[in-house]
Amino acid sequence: MNTLLIASTEESSGKTAVALALATLARDRGHGVGYMKPKGTRLQTNTGKTLDADPMLARELLDLDAEMADLEPVVYSPTFVEGAIRRRDDPAEIHGSVVESFEALAAGRDTMVVEGGGRLATGGVVDLTDRDVAELLDARVVLVADYADPGDVDGVLDAAESIGDRLAGVLFNRVSDAARDVLEGDVVPFLERRGVPVLGIVPRVPELAGVTVEELASELGAEVLTDAPTDGVVERFLVGAMGPDEALKAFRRAKDAAVITGGDRAEIQTAALEAPGVSCLVLTGGFSPPLAVVGRADDRGVPILLVGSETLPTIERVEGVVRGGRTRDLRTVERMSELLFEHANVDVLLGDAPESDDGRENGDANDGQA
Repeated sequence: MNTLLIASTEESSGKTAVALALATLARDRGHGVGYMKPKGTRLQTNTGKTLDADPMLARELLDLDAEMADLEPVVYSPTFVEGAIRRRDDPAEIHGSVVESFEALAAGRDTMVVEGGGRLATGGVVDLTDRDVAELLDARVVLVADYADPGDVDGVLDAAESIGDRLAGVLFNRVSDAARDVLEGDVVPFLERRGVPVLGIVPRVPELAGVTVEELASELGAEVLTDAPTDGVVERFLVGAMGPDEALKAFRRAKDAAVITGGDRAEIQTAALEAPGVSCLVLTGGFSPPLAVVGRADDRGVPILLVGSETLPTIERVEGVVRGGRTRDLRTVERMSELLFEHANVDVLLGDAPESDDGRENGDANDGQA
C-alpha cells in the first residue's frame, strides 16, 4: 500500500487542497483510496468540540464510509495540549489509537492520504509530530512549500532534514510567475544536489487565491453587521493603525483587501469605505461601530465583520486564512487536481511510475511536469 503524508513548511500553505487533490487523482486512476488526518487542528473552539472541517470534506468528496473518530483520532485543541502537559498523558496510548484508526481506514485500500498538522512540529507534546506520524504509519512525506525568494530555501532544507529518509520530495505551491524562473533555474538544481527531490512547481492561479468575505467571516467566527453581499474576494489585508488621511491614501491603492481596525476607530472605518478596492472591514475588540458607519457600509456594499479578539491576534488569524486560499470545496479541489496533473510528478507520488532498469522509479513519467 502507498501511504503519503502531506506535510508543510508552515501553516496555510495549501496542504489540504494538495492532499484532497492527490486523493481524488488516485481514486480516478482506480485506486482504492482512504484519508486520515491524525491531528485535527482546524478547530473553531478552544475545547475542540467543533471537529476539524478537513476530514469532514474528505469524507464527502471521497464518499468514505468512516467514522470521524477514526478520520481524526486526536483533536489537537489548546485544551488537549494543556491537558497533555499537565497530566503527562502517555504518548504510547495516543499512538496506539492513531495506528488502530489508520489500520481500520486502510483496510482494503491501495493508497492512503494522511494530512499533517499545521506545522511539522505540531504534536510534539505527545511525540506525534509529522515525522513521528510518518514513522508510525510507514508513510512517505510530501512537503508542500511556498516560494517567494531564495531565503525560503532555508526553511525547506530545515524541514527536509527533520523529515529525513521519509521525504518523498518537495512540492512548491502557489508560485508566482516572477519567482518561477529563479526557482526552476537555480533553486531546484541546488536542492537536488543537496539530496532533496522536487516533485513539482504549482503556479499561483487567481481562482485559488484569497477567500470570500463569507469564508473569512466563518473562519473568524465574526458577526456580520451589514446586509451587504459577502461573496466578494479578499486576497490581502491592511491594518488601519494610522491617521485617517494617511489611511485613505493607503486604502485607495488596495485591491480586494480587508481592512482590520479597532471597532472604536470610526474615522478609519469611514476612510476605508471611500476606497473602491476594500472588500470588507474587520473590526476588532468587540466594539460595534456607529450606526452611521454601518449605514454607509450598506450603501457602499461593503460588509462589516465584528470580532471579539484584539487587533494583533486578529491580524495573525486573517493572514493565515487569506494565505490558505479557497482550498476547502469541491471546485477548488478539482482545480488543484488539474494543476497537480499538469505541473507535478503525479505518477511518482501515487506509486504509478514505471521502474528503470536499476529498479528505481522513473521520475519522468508525467508529461508537462516541473
